[in-house]
Amino acid sequence: MRILQASNIYGVAFGIPSLSSSRTKRHATIPTGEALAKSVPIASKFSEQHFLKKGDMEKEGNSVVLEKKDFAVPRRKAMALIFSSFVLSNYELPKVAYAQSIEFREYIDTFDGYSFLYPRNWIQVRGAGADIFFRDPLVLDENLSVEISSPSSSKYKSVKDLGPPQEAGKGVLRQYLTEFMSTRLGVRRESSVLSTSSRVADDGKLYYEVEVNIKSYANNNELAVMPQDRVARLEWDRRYLSVLGVENNCLYELRIQTPEKVFSQEESDIRAIMESFRVNKIAA
Repeated sequence: MRILQASNIYGVAFGIPSLSSSRTKRHATIPTGEALAKSVPIASKFSEQHFLKKGDMEKEGNSVVLEKKDFAVPRRKAMALIFSSFVLSNYELPKVAYAQSIEFREYIDTFDGYSFLYPRNWIQVRGAGADIFFRDPLVLDENLSVEISSPSSSKYKSVKDLGPPQEAGKGVLRQYLTEFMSTRLGVRRESSVLSTSSRVADDGKLYYEVEVNIKSYANNNELAVMPQDRVARLEWDRRYLSVLGVENNCLYELRIQTPEKVFSQEESDIRAIMESFRVNKIAA
């Protein structure tokens, strides 16, 4: 598995080193009712929009577990759905009768001032170089992390300090390419910025969203003398999605990595994670 690590967040793109990894972390205990004072929107793979209430969760350590119970499909209704699809498709079974929902947890860091949702089955990886890091135990190339700039290097007032979203997207791509630099012979990277956008969340803060694609190619025999013996092959093809926000004079970045071949299947869940990211004022 390729784990995203950045010893200097935006060291090349924005010139801002990250906080030292030796910093002591203190996560305050959050009362369950306070952590989820209002309904939290959760993306589903159905066409409807569902919401979780305070009674649909349990507290577990520093995270609040959000239980998705609204997606239980009775067996009789499921069978009726399959049968009707069978009839309407000229006796061809549908590819997918219904999608299995995903459960989320909410991670709240009161010490550094941010929160987000992540899939319940993902595991936390310590010592990965980020402020927090989770990965999918089944899809090894899929993970998320949060990076925070150091306020001693630069003090941000707004995400607009990065320029318009298009400029911020170029900076994000440069940073990724710097982190993925390789000394191996015959390695080539193809990259592009897929989209950039901005939005104002329900907390009134402005966030930038950036999506980039990076493909890595390597020669099957980099030491071959003849060029025809050095055939480039695709090593990996990934999408990287970032959400940028500013609070406490710091630049926060939520990073999500996923293989392109599974992105379309999990897009709604990934977008839910991105939209859940919030930066919060740290109490003095």
